[in-house]
Amino acid sequence: MKIVISASRRTDIPAFYMEWMMGEIEKGFFTIKNPYNSHISIIPSTPDKVHTIVFWSKNFKPFIYGDYGKKLLNKGFNLFFNFTINSESKILEPAILPLSDRLHQLEILCSYFDPITINWRFDPICFYKIKGNKIENNLGDFIRIGEYAGKLGIKRCITSFMDNYKKIQRRVKSISDFSFIEASIQEKIEILLEMEKVLKTCNINLYTCCEKEILEQLPENSSISKSSCIPNEFFIELFGGDVSIKKDTSQRMEAGCGCKVSHDIGLYKIHRCYNNCLYCYANPA
Repeated sequence: MKIVISASRRTDIPAFYMEWMMGEIEKGFFTIKNPYNSHISIIPSTPDKVHTIVFWSKNFKPFIYGDYGKKLLNKGFNLFFNFTINSESKILEPAILPLSDRLHQLEILCSYFDPITINWRFDPICFYKIKGNKIENNLGDFIRIGEYAGKLGIKRCITSFMDNYKKIQRRVKSISDFSFIEASIQEKIEILLEMEKVLKTCNINLYTCCEKEILEQLPENSSISKSSCIPNEFFIELFGGDVSIKKDTSQRMEAGCGCKVSHDIGLYKIHRCYNNCLYCYANPA
């Protein structure tokens, strides 16, 4: 069976590392070091071995204007996209382009590729305080993004709530008068149900990423379900061919991850992400 390439959960390859990726494709393989056990893997990078490439990004502008999509399609790869578009927030996402720019990127992607091959990720939902003021969140532009995405034909929105890892806590200590806040389960449920209500008017279905505890407590009439950000069964349906539909045991299955097996080609130390998001679990503290 062919494999699925994830590019990448560990960094933003479409924004910063497409030239490197194309070079590895020309070479015929990726040499990837596991960030947890330092095991070296040789991952094939040719279309006779790779079924689908899944791109994750918050900025597809370099990918679009470098014409990489056309180049990869001409080589014979199937492409799928996880595009994270959150509300504008200079404190949470200081280096991200303005929302209008990112929405334009989404429009271009939807004109080049079938919108069914694009997941919109509104991720993560954050709660925080600045200078002791009331608790804020980053949901301010959600309706605007949803309405825009729905008109383009996007059918899936994937979301989750921020996990406050120790790395993030260390990073936040350097910012005076700022702190992330953990909302209650009930508050999270209410937010998801309101998001679901908004998205129904846009013909978009809402999915959660690694939120098993919350999903189990949603009312029976809710249509919110567990996401699979790398849905190999769907790739077979879309593109034909054969690819493993085994669960990805390297992901957070106990938390509700529905992803199927893939090979991530990002490298934390070599491929530093310059988006510099405050809540990032990948970049150094």
